[in-house]
Amino acid sequence: RSLADDLRHRDDDSLALLLIRRPDLSHPLPSDLGQLAARSVTQAATSRAVDRLNAFQLQVLEVVVVVQEPATRQSIKQHLPETTPADVEAVLDDLHVRALIWGPEDGYRATAMVKEVFGKFPAGLGPRLADLDMSVELGELIAQLDKAPQDVVEVLDRLTWGPPHGRITDATRPVTTTTASTPIEWLLARGLLVATDKTTVVLPRELGLHLRGGRVHKHTLAEIPSLTCTPTEQVAVDRAAAGSAFDLVRRVEDVLEAWSVAPPPVLRTGGVGVREVRTLATRLDVDESKAALLVEIAYTAGLLATSGDVDDLWLPTPNYDIWRTKSTAERWVELASAWLETTRVPGLIGPGEGKEGRVNALATELDRVVAPDIRTAVLHDLAMAEPASVVDVDRLVARQEWRRPRRGGRLRDELVRWTVAEAAAIGATALGALSTHGQALVLDDVRRSIEALGTLIPSPVDHVLLQADLTAVAPGPLEGDVARELGLLADIESSGGATVYRFTDASIRRALDAGRSAIDIHAFLQQHSKTPTPQPLTYLVDDVARRHGRVRVGSASSYIRSDDPALLDEILVDRRLGGLRVRRLAPTVIASDASPEVLLERLRQSGLAPAAESNDGALLLRRPDSRRTGPRQRPPRLRADPPVPGEPVAKAAVRALRAGERGQSRGEATTGPSGPVLVPKRAVSETLEVLRRAMEDKASVWIGYVGTDGTASERVIDPVELRGGWLTAFDHRQEQVSTFAVHRITGVAPLDD
Repeated sequence: RSLADDLRHRDDDSLALLLIRRPDLSHPLPSDLGQLAARSVTQAATSRAVDRLNAFQLQVLEVVVVVQEPATRQSIKQHLPETTPADVEAVLDDLHVRALIWGPEDGYRATAMVKEVFGKFPAGLGPRLADLDMSVELGELIAQLDKAPQDVVEVLDRLTWGPPHGRITDATRPVTTTTASTPIEWLLARGLLVATDKTTVVLPRELGLHLRGGRVHKHTLAEIPSLTCTPTEQVAVDRAAAGSAFDLVRRVEDVLEAWSVAPPPVLRTGGVGVREVRTLATRLDVDESKAALLVEIAYTAGLLATSGDVDDLWLPTPNYDIWRTKSTAERWVELASAWLETTRVPGLIGPGEGKEGRVNALATELDRVVAPDIRTAVLHDLAMAEPASVVDVDRLVARQEWRRPRRGGRLRDELVRWTVAEAAAIGATALGALSTHGQALVLDDVRRSIEALGTLIPSPVDHVLLQADLTAVAPGPLEGDVARELGLLADIESSGGATVYRFTDASIRRALDAGRSAIDIHAFLQQHSKTPTPQPLTYLVDDVARRHGRVRVGSASSYIRSDDPALLDEILVDRRLGGLRVRRLAPTVIASDASPEVLLERLRQSGLAPAAESNDGALLLRRPDSRRTGPRQRPPRLRADPPVPGEPVAKAAVRALRAGERGQSRGEATTGPSGPVLVPKRAVSETLEVLRRAMEDKASVWIGYVGTDGTASERVIDPVELRGGWLTAFDHRQEQVSTFAVHRITGVAPLDD
């Protein structure tokens, strides 16, 4: 009689499956099955459910909408040629479970909102004859088709597969078979076309189906498009992918080290500026899109965040220091997993199209809720292909279009292509095929992914090769502490299988500013170099150290102090420093209106080597790469839909719905057990153990519970799920699924006690 009646006649397993396949219906849980039915046919809920259907499910549902109701299984199959009855019945059962159709005592009916979702012309077919107030029989219309001249047939051919309507002038004018002079008038005079207003004519649905030969769709999409694969060698794929994976880890570390020293500001509109990304790309020797991808992955992995202070900056988080202590394979898995799960889309970074402005890296506009589902689906397709197979990208696009034809459009197709490109960039794929460690990651086997990648990544080394041209060559990946210290002493000049570092005045001065002495630098180089320290490098370190600190900068507005008055004389007459508005306060002190940071930078640019000092005159030593944010969580993942409930939670929800039905049938609210019950107090560990045992045995338990208002009560519950300090359970007193804070549970006991 109605969808609500249909739901009431379903068994508990079928209702639980409905809540699993349409999770939005249980948030919040309706009080009874009538409310569940009402919520399931709302526009938002119906559109969301239809959007989740694949192409074949949509075609079957469209047939139910198109054919005369009630639609029997036999009539539906007749309109879907080239399909097996089993395939059609499986889809009908699924649509019935999802409550998009109901029946099937005498046949299926689509809900009214499903019909609205498909619009006025489902499957490109016009309205029914009855809806057009046409009393003519279909057989009479078909008989007229045999007499149609060729130009009329051509018009019908254009209308047959849709759109079934056209626009003409004065469509409602009287036309007879004798006065008709055009193909359109010929059709209007015989009722083969019907005027719906003064300018529109439409082909009736029954006639359109006849012209289609009984088919609702020109092509039946019963099967997902197959993959087109070209074989390659798995060993070559794994080695190439491992190289890209190692490169990802190293470059993300380079990004965060660079922004530890010189953090870029957060734009007013959010994100990071184009100039900063371009500078980073030059430093890393990559293109700007790769640099943007690196900072996005670092952000989604929780290694990069905003400082949150007045001068908001992008800085590494404390999680970065923890991440650096792990093996390269473990670090890669964290980065790749974050990329796979994030709703952020780095492919959108760049100049906007049309009226949209440019989208910057790390901007809030990059979130798209469909992104993680598409990435996962694409990589699962690669995992399903033959091992070591290069898959045609166009086929991946076609498969995703089949899975979600109503979701995404152009963005969906671009996300597929971006996923393929980004998977290669991060080292999940190589040579167009999925790597072994990438496949394990997709299949959620983290341990196997780490093991597979760990065997391919070279072991870190603790030494470099110093050369006479003021460079150092790292013959492999350096150990973390060695790489960090060398990055302080020198700048990366080139990277690849071997990384080349270059020593300069500025890099040595950077180490001295961080508190290193010339003795410390020489000792480090001797300890970690397989070659003797070249004389030019020794001279460079000693010369910069000798000049370092001869000029000191502090804050008076700021001041410059030096024991050499002649050196201060040079500063006073240096035209390059005129903008600092310096003035002499004493033979060894100069004051300036500029801040200490600006003063330090300008003096360094003029060729001096100043050192900062504190208010008490002591050297102010600070590692330039030690800046971090406060503790930060990973950025939240946006969700288009609520999380899918597990089977135990869904079944508990069904019990609550049944209880609501019983209350409705009695016309009163149901109540649980009453009377004082003394629940024994237990330790938290014992409480958790009893609750877990009850979940395993599907048993009821008593709990003592203190509410947020301090009121103590006893409840009989059926524990369903225990996660993150919260217990989800069916509460017999309220006869609904409730959530309890574990720390508020004062005691627990089996119901028999």
